[in-house]
Amino acid sequence: MTIKTDLGYIDITNEVLAGIAGYAASSCFGVKGMTIRSMSDGLAHLLGLENQSRGVKVTEAVDGGVNIDLHIAVEHGVNIATVCRSIIGEVRYHVERLTGVDVKNVDIYVESIKAD
Repeated sequence: MTIKTDLGYIDITNEVLAGIAGYAASSCFGVKGMTIRSMSDGLAHLLGLENQSRGVKVTEAVDGGVNIDLHIAVEHGVNIATVCRSIIGEVRYHVERLTGVDVKNVDIYVESIKAD
């Protein structure tokens, strides 16, 4: 994503945006971790905090801004709809505040439910 300013251009990679979105999502209440669906074995793997961009896909929107897809694991017993609303707000807030990039859509895919 390239942003034009009065002083020149700022180039922000999708990996940076994915890292910010992953950190914001994983810090929300009820989120046990980020998951990613493996093409080879079809299993969802629970990932730790060492790679926040796992389970996050960032694509540029046609009309500017970005669309963000998040694949998450939630804690057993939480209201999934409430957790997802919280994640959408947090991800949108942090990405827009830290980068100035407009977030068009945040889509969340709950891949698993984990018990303690």
